[in-house]
Amino acid sequence: MTIKPLADRVLVKIEEVQEKTASGLYIPQTAQEKTQIGTVVAVGEGTDKVKMTVKEGDRVMHDKYAGTSVKSDGKEYLILSMKDVLAIIE
Repeated sequence: MTIKPLADRVLVKIEEVQEKTASGLYIPQTAQEKTQIGTVVAVGEGTDKVKMTVKEGDRVMHDKYAGTSVKSDGKEYLILSMKDVLAIIE
């Protein structure tokens, strides 16, 4: 399935972070906080009022509870509004 975001939306692949404590214990995914970093997979065309400042392949930081979660081909994605993207990570 191909997902193409519309208008000022961005499709972001959620990065799965495996947390490890200082003593070497791994924290299970269910106990971790929701990740706030992902990789841009697709970008909408933008609108007259919103300029798209990210491109495919950018790593971005986004609002914690923003977007709509989508699963496709066993991978988890978020569809975010451009206003929910906080920063590009270089």
